[in-house]
Amino acid sequence: MIEMSEGMSDRTKSENDAIYGLNRLKGKRAFVTQADAFMGPATCEHFRAEGAAVFESTEIFESTESVKREIETAGDIDILVANLASENLYGKTVEELDDDSFSRAFEAMVYPLHHLVRAVVPQMKKRGQGKIIVYGSAVPLRPMSRLAAYTAARGAQISYVKSVGVELARDNIQMNLIAQNWVENPAYYPEKMQENPKFQANLSRDVPLGRLARPEEDTALAVFLASSESDFFVGQAIPFSGGWAC
Repeated sequence: MIEMSEGMSDRTKSENDAIYGLNRLKGKRAFVTQADAFMGPATCEHFRAEGAAVFESTEIFESTESVKREIETAGDIDILVANLASENLYGKTVEELDDDSFSRAFEAMVYPLHHLVRAVVPQMKKRGQGKIIVYGSAVPLRPMSRLAAYTAARGAQISYVKSVGVELARDNIQMNLIAQNWVENPAYYPEKMQENPKFQANLSRDVPLGRLARPEEDTALAVFLASSESDFFVGQAIPFSGGWAC
């Protein structure tokens, strides 16, 4: 199901101006996937505050045709935000990682990305411009043990963006990925986890900045990649992890 709204959320104009900026996406139409999860809510709020009309999709895309139906409802899309998350597959050794679990990581994060890109690229090419932003992970840049399915799927996203980004650049479509980790988010870092002394110790040890990123810091990068300011960025996987991965 798609919901659309224009302008800002329920924050006041002055608060939004102070936090986010001024209309860098004015007149743009953005399509955000999994808008109710992961980086979806923060992205929708930030993009609206920057003047974009935001189409929120909560569908799970199993084919290019299923995406096309949503896109037809939304109309012309200037910005695609591929916000794709999966179940928690952390902690399984390669022996414990069954075939179905491994496949589910790709079904949640890789195949839908291809379906989405195939669905929006024709209209972007027709207009001669477009932006595609993928929320990915920094884990493939600094692999972790017992996280094979997640790392493989997120790594596939990076490779896909690098290849397709170069391909689409000739049509003035810029596709890039935010390779993030340690971003405050209830899906990955629930409040109970953040309060755990062991987690706090790990955060202090592993992240040079010694803290989680605020959601609006992450979405600020997405706004930049969605704006005309990023026109020379092509097929990049940009680390966003407080120095954890470079």
